[in-house]
Order: sequence, then structure tokens, then C-alpha cells
Amino acid sequence: MLKFYYSGAPNPMKVALFLEESGLAYEPIPVDTRKGDQHKPEYTAINPNAKVPAIVDGDVIVFDSNAILLYLGEKTGKFMPAKSDRLRGELLSWLMFIASGVGPYSGQAVHFRNYAPEKLEYAINRYMYEAHRHYGILEARLSKQKYMVGDSYTIVDMALWGWARLITVALGDTAWAKYPSVKKLIDEISARPAAARAIAIKDKHTFKAEFDDEAKKAMFRHMHEKVA
Repeated sequence: MLKFYYSGAPNPMKVALFLEESGLAYEPIPVDTRKGDQHKPEYTAINPNAKVPAIVDGDVIVFDSNAILLYLGEKTGKFMPAKSDRLRGELLSWLMFIASGVGPYSGQAVHFRNYAPEKLEYAINRYMYEAHRHYGILEARLSKQKYMVGDSYTIVDMALWGWARLITVALGDTAWAKYPSVKKLIDEISARPAAARAIAIKDKHTFKAEFDDEAKKAMFRHMHEKVA
């Protein structure tokens, strides 16, 4: 059975959504990042980047949430666009756009606004600006079509859902008003039964809630370790 190493963060939730939508049998294995589980040797043997999620599918190991979505989509043939060079190009482009843009800039916006020990105006402005710029590109896309790729629900929409459903955490309470087309898609996905099951997966395990010194050391190692 496929093993799914997860937490309740945006990237694991993308994969949880695919697993629930596809009906694949899987074993959920929690990785409590505030306790430092991601740095344990038994996990870094699977994911040397010490991030979640990761999957083990027989003798296949895949880490990085977007790589996992692509692997599972190709393996099952589910939630992939119709076969054509044009749609393949769109799939790869938009999936990587979310992987290299939406996720990292949203994550850094959250970090510098809420967790950085110093409120650095330059850093906050840069990441907020870039996150908004990326969502503006998505809004332009979705104002012209219902889904990100072609005319059907795909792994790209799942990848976007993982981050966009928490847009107010990254960009503030007024963010949704700026991106109504993105919101329409996210609301549609969130109303799917599989999305509710994906979100509920975090309740299968009691993750550490306290953001204390142990959590900071586990999640923000740069605050405790200097680069040589």
C-alpha cells in the first residue's frame, strides 16, 4: 500500500486531495514538523530535503508535492488533461508556476509577516508584492476559463487549492476580494467531498500546536545554525 507522509500544511494537502479524489488506497503517516520529525534519519532517508510531503509507492520514492501530483496523475491516468502537446505544455508550465512561484512566495510572505524575529519592511513588501503578482496572473487566467488547464479539473487545480484556500493567511483578510475568479474555483473544489476528507486527515493525528522554542528550532533551523 502507498505510504503518504503528511502534515496539515498546504503542500501535503494537495496530495491528500488527489489521494481522496482518486480513491487510491494509502497509509497516512504523520510527520510532526513542530517536534522535528522531518529531521529524523528514518524520514530524511526518504526525503533528504527534510520537508513534507513524501510518498513511498512500493520501491518508488517521490518527494516534493508537485512531483508527487505529476507522478500519481501519470500513474493512474486520473485528473490529467486530454493528451495533446499543447495541453501537456500548459500542464507543466502552470504546475511549475505554482511550484516555483505561488507556494514559495506565499510561504515567505507568511514567514516574514508572522514569524521572523524582526519585522523587515523590505522583506515583507517583496514577498507580499510577488505573491500578489502571482495571484494576479492566476486571476487573469481563470477569468477566461473555468480550470487552469483545458476544460477539466486536473492536478494543477489541486496544486493551486493547497495554497489558495489559505490566501487570507498569506495576504490578509481582504485578499479574496481581489481575485474573484480564483475564489470561485477554490470554493468549487472545497465543496467536493474529497476536499473535506483531505482536510480531515490532519485530525487522524494530534499534531503539536504550541509554537515554542522546540518548534522554532525544528522549523527555522537558520535561526540556530549559521552557514559556515
